[in-house]
Amino acid sequence: MFVELSAAAPVRDVPPRAAALLRLLGDPTRRRLFLTLMRGETCNCELRDELGLRENLISHHVRQLREAGFVRERRDELDARWVYYRLDPGALAEAWAALGAAFDPSRIGTRTPSCGPSAARCC
Repeated sequence: MFVELSAAAPVRDVPPRAAALLRLLGDPTRRRLFLTLMRGETCNCELRDELGLRENLISHHVRQLREAGFVRERRDELDARWVYYRLDPGALAEAWAALGAAFDPSRIGTRTPSCGPSAARCC
């Protein structure tokens, strides 16, 4: 999933889904929406009431989370106008594992810069 860092190895990025999670959760509205969905399946009107946002704005943010694969939706069997949203635990687990591996504090290395006044050589 993620390669160990060494002084000579090039720095690699996190997988696309993990990067998408970082980008999506950078927005405070999506963060609040995501945290609300962490409680379980929720309908659009509950999200509207909980977050104090218009339904079209909620739909906009949910669509971004859904397109990235983090949110699933389900239409009510009796009345298809009702849509329920829930997080996809597998997608979240995958992204979280990649982020945990990439940003684990135990991976912080020690190195001496190769340039600058105290270095043996300078750029």
